[in-house]
Amino acid sequence: MESKELVEVVLPGTVEPEELQFRRGDVPQPGAGQIVVRVEATGVSFAEQQMRRGRYYDQPPFPFVPGYDLVGTVLTAGAGVAPSLVGKRVAALVKVGGWASHVVLDAADAVEVPAGIDAAEAETLVVNGITAWQMLHRTARVRSGGTVLVHGANGGVGTVLVQLARAAGLKVIGTASARHHATLRDLGVTPVDYRTENVPARVRELAPGGVDGVFDHLGGRSVVDSWRLLAPGGTLVAYGSATTRDDSGSKQWPVLKILGRVWRWNALPNGRHAYFFNVWAGRALNKDRFRDRLRTDLTQVFHALERGEVTARIAARMPLTEVAEAMRLAESGAVSGKVVLIPEA
Repeated sequence: MESKELVEVVLPGTVEPEELQFRRGDVPQPGAGQIVVRVEATGVSFAEQQMRRGRYYDQPPFPFVPGYDLVGTVLTAGAGVAPSLVGKRVAALVKVGGWASHVVLDAADAVEVPAGIDAAEAETLVVNGITAWQMLHRTARVRSGGTVLVHGANGGVGTVLVQLARAAGLKVIGTASARHHATLRDLGVTPVDYRTENVPARVRELAPGGVDGVFDHLGGRSVVDSWRLLAPGGTLVAYGSATTRDDSGSKQWPVLKILGRVWRWNALPNGRHAYFFNVWAGRALNKDRFRDRLRTDLTQVFHALERGEVTARIAARMPLTEVAEAMRLAESGAVSGKVVLIPEA
């Protein structure tokens, strides 16, 4: 039976997970060009962990509904939307608003999920999959046979990234704590323990000439080490500032610092390149081009899942009503894969 009630999780301020609030109301109606999606799966990403602390660099003012991405079934469609979309399973990248039973979207922002892919499995590959795919294939573009270093290789993005890199014929060195090493070896990754080993020294042993690509979500000191590990012609892709998650002070400053370094490094005449990857880049300038690229790339990720090149790693499936516990679990660092929230029908 279709629920007639909208349920949303509200983040009221910089609060503990237990202080997240629930808001209930009527299921919304779509406007022209819009659809209403009954959410089947959303998830806890690193972005929401930062937002809870007020540390995500462009989060909206409190209070708001978090939820960076979602997968669900189209319930109703507004004027100008193909009626055939109703009943289809779609995925969407939304940045905020996903932690809800129902979400209104522009139909152009929905990407169809191939038949046969489970909603929770698809959910693990929306923000993580699109980030990994675009960083690897659009930004770094390392040739087959090259070597890359992936920091946090057991994390949400890292897990997808190492699998896509292996499928692209790359050698992969991945940092993770020791408990994740067996899993990484099974994926064909050479693991390095960031807790007990000197990461730069160990990577130099494994790749004496430097690596062709580094993917760094840590920021801070790590970005400098990552740049120094590059081979001539290599590419550094920075995509976050995880080491500053619990800091106080300006939430923009860690990112601005990385951007400053990237600008300076790219001015050096050594053939190496540095980028700060932001999945939303280009949307404000050309929304249609952004949407086309997102649709193309996310569809490629889903096809990689169908071919078995990527596995959907679900750390836990939990009801949306247990969001506080889900957030605690995701923030513990003790899980591999994504914590998925399932709104109850």
